[in-house]
Amino acid sequence: MNIVILGSGNVATHFAHNFHNKGHKILQIFSQQKVNAQALAFAVNAEAISKVSEINKEADLYMIVIPDHAIPSLIETISTAISGIVVHCSGATDIQVLSKFQHYGVIYPPQSISKNDHSDFSLIPFCIEGNDSITFNILMKLMATIAPKSIACSSSQRLAIHIASVFANNFTNALFQISYDLLQQHDLTFDIIRPIILETAQKVQSKLPSQVQTGPAVRNDEITIKKHLNFISEHDDWKQIYQLLSQEIVKRKS
Repeated sequence: MNIVILGSGNVATHFAHNFHNKGHKILQIFSQQKVNAQALAFAVNAEAISKVSEINKEADLYMIVIPDHAIPSLIETISTAISGIVVHCSGATDIQVLSKFQHYGVIYPPQSISKNDHSDFSLIPFCIEGNDSITFNILMKLMATIAPKSIACSSSQRLAIHIASVFANNFTNALFQISYDLLQQHDLTFDIIRPIILETAQKVQSKLPSQVQTGPAVRNDEITIKKHLNFISEHDDWKQIYQLLSQEIVKRKS
């Protein structure tokens, strides 16, 4: 397919390289910062553009790969004269934001993707949605070339996946940072708990989280819980997080 990528950040970079490596033609890379567009365009033999008016109107696919808050304003500026499918790659943005176009959809990766880190698209279940069956089938066929585990997903299902990912990824990472800070305060290295982090992540690959839950809350060990809360008493926010999560664990075991 002939593809125009609107964006030059982390996710856009990986899409561009994956499609390029599978023989798809990246026609253009758009970024308001021309230098960013040029860097990615050079890597995939594409044209770099920084004005919406320069967008090629004959491409098969237009991928909007920018921060969620910027999607509506960019859509307003894109001409409806383009002939191809227009998609965004957001987990929390409804498909209907693209309804001004004749053919539109969503290609959403439920994965944290960084520009300089390797992401194996063949292992990621991309969430695919189209405004009609023809568009959906085209997108699924396209994604099969780089991400064969892609699945059909409605906007509400995609939002559920996005929220679940925030709980499982973003929030746990914030908890990792609290753990790091706590250990640092007591002259300890974060390396001490890396093995238990890895072990828990490995367990939930084959079991339900509820089946591998451990700790004082699941044992209803109030003495240890009080000791923990006293130990971190100078950090009200940590105490609140500890108490809320402990209550959630106890509630699920009752």
